[in-house]
Amino acid sequence: MSYDFPQPTPMIVMLNVHYSRVGALERPDHLLTTPAVPIHSYRDSFGNWCSRLVAPAGRFTLRTDGVIHDDGASDPAAPGAVQHPVEELPAETLLFLLGSRYCETDVLSDEAWRLFGTTPPGWARVQAVCDFVHNHVTFGYQHSRATRTAAEAYRERHGVCRDYTHLAIAFCRCLNIPARYCTGYISDIGQPPPYAPMDFAAWMEVFLGGRWYTFDPRNNDTRFGRVLIAHGRDAADVPLTHTFGPNTLSGFQVWIDAVPA
Repeated sequence: MSYDFPQPTPMIVMLNVHYSRVGALERPDHLLTTPAVPIHSYRDSFGNWCSRLVAPAGRFTLRTDGVIHDDGASDPAAPGAVQHPVEELPAETLLFLLGSRYCETDVLSDEAWRLFGTTPPGWARVQAVCDFVHNHVTFGYQHSRATRTAAEAYRERHGVCRDYTHLAIAFCRCLNIPARYCTGYISDIGQPPPYAPMDFAAWMEVFLGGRWYTFDPRNNDTRFGRVLIAHGRDAADVPLTHTFGPNTLSGFQVWIDAVPA
């Protein structure tokens, strides 16, 4: 990711693989910058690995590259996973039942119960939410808007992966299912060509049957080689880069490819 800065500008970046996958790294994904600057790292309140730095004026580039071992399995599926009553949920999941910056549960609650109140609770209900969102929203980068909320995505019916994810998360929370926002890499492994240019992606995890499961309302299909970077309540918690000053994104390239045998 390359930026043009008119002046020295502080940044917080989340570009390293999530700590839950660090043990699978066969080559570390160190954060490198051009020109080189001091980098100070810390964990945020969700456990995500964050890096602080000050970008100098002019062209500034951030880069990570690594090799990660993946077992080749698809996203885990458990159609029999049950929905827990709120009073039985672990305390650490309760935060992900509440409204947040981009997921207005108060605005969407009545609509969520109208649309999904008769679906079987548990896995089937979450899948019904994903099916609805996948078909309700039209994808297009031309529709990207950093301020779009879940309720706006529902009304406008177009957006990018973060909008699909925010809407599905909001519906799940309205239905008393803990849901959290995830950002990272989704590969094209197992997908038919032609392949679209790679990008960072957003999906969600929901708490069912005593654990977190991945759901992807944007793609809504089987995926292999998904690599998590960070998770939080919504996109406001896990921006890949947060800049404290004016800038222009001048270059952007993402890849996640299978290593040749």
